Amino acid sequence: MKTLVVCSGGLDSVSLACKVAAENQLIGLVSFDYGQRHRKELDFAAQCAKRLGVPHHLIDISSVGKLLSGSALTDIVDVPDGHYAEDTMKITIVPNRNAIMLAIGFGVAAAKKGDAVAAAFHGGDHFIYPDCRPAFSEAFEAMQKHALDGYADIALYTPFLNLSKADIVREGAAHGTPFDQTWSCYKGGETHCGRCGTCVERREAFDLADVTDPTVYADTDFWKGAIERAGA
Repeated sequence: MKTLVVCSGGLDSVSLACKVAAENQLIGLVSFDYGQRHRKELDFAAQCAKRLGVPHHLIDISSVGKLLSGSALTDIVDVPDGHYAEDTMKITIVPNRNAIMLAIGFGVAAAKKGDAVAAAFHGGDHFIYPDCRPAFSEAFEAMQKHALDGYADIALYTPFLNLSKADIVREGAAHGTPFDQTWSCYKGGETHCGRCGTCVERREAFDLADVTDPTVYADTDFWKGAIERAGA
């Protein structure tokens, strides 16, 4: 399939891009600047596209992001420390983010005569993010069939949908993903903080996958206590 990957520059989406490049026909990466405080992730998406030799389409929707207020990712709200299993992590939800990005991605893929749009939703996201769940993916793909009826037939490709983050690390390792050239931390500092939900999840995933984690964390030990407190 000629596949366009929605790539943030994070571990999941870069691993997905490497998987698609190995198994299908990767026609490009599409990334979004929605005003996220960890905008540096987009530099990692650009690097990924360059390594894989495909176009990188960076789309500025920051004016939309300003209206999606109340999230720790787009507003003046502290990013919480802890594990994703904690209710406090719901402050990182950006309302309708994935629906907005996928709608644009499907339009780009249709214009480029693509067959699929790939997104790196995974099982670990289901608790926090409603627009990463199987029901959303199925409904969105069905909606797009109607939206592009008679013009294009594009699938939503989500191979990680029911996998854990550790499974993604294993998949990424199998496809030679350069994990040190991905960015996860929501705080967007000089290095990964090691304390926010996505840092804890990342560190835990490498441990469960039994794969060496090349990431530099400002706090290297916080993740263990966060997992214990969450009962994860």
